[in-house]
Amino acid sequence: MLMHLNFNSGQPAYLQVVDQIKTAAASGSLQAGEILPGIRPLAEQLRINRNTVAKAYAELESQGIIETQPGKGCFLIKNHSPFTREVRRKILREEIDALLVKAHHLQVEKEELLNLVNERLAAFGKKTGSHGTPASNPA
Repeated sequence: MLMHLNFNSGQPAYLQVVDQIKTAAASGSLQAGEILPGIRPLAEQLRINRNTVAKAYAELESQGIIETQPGKGCFLIKNHSPFTREVRRKILREEIDALLVKAHHLQVEKEELLNLVNERLAAFGKKTGSHGTPASNPA
């Protein structure tokens, strides 16, 4: 798994690692049961402190995305969200609201935004084989 960090993004490095692992899992490039890179090798690859990678892995574990098996490493868990349906909807609403604010500031019209969302859903569906829908159960 190849990761890159953008130190100019303003987002902490550990959150960038978390997001990239989540994206890899969502896109199917990282499969359930697959081992994640070790903390030390990943820290060396990204040129960051080992504690930063450990913090990212701890965050992923607290979110129920990975599990640590002592002496074996960290593994991606099957895609079972630890959140209830309503909590998942609340999280998505907040993300959508942030997207709408950003689109407003970038002066993107409603139709253009909807077209872009549909385009991205189709691309995501091709990667995951889900025909344009992010999950079989609606959030």
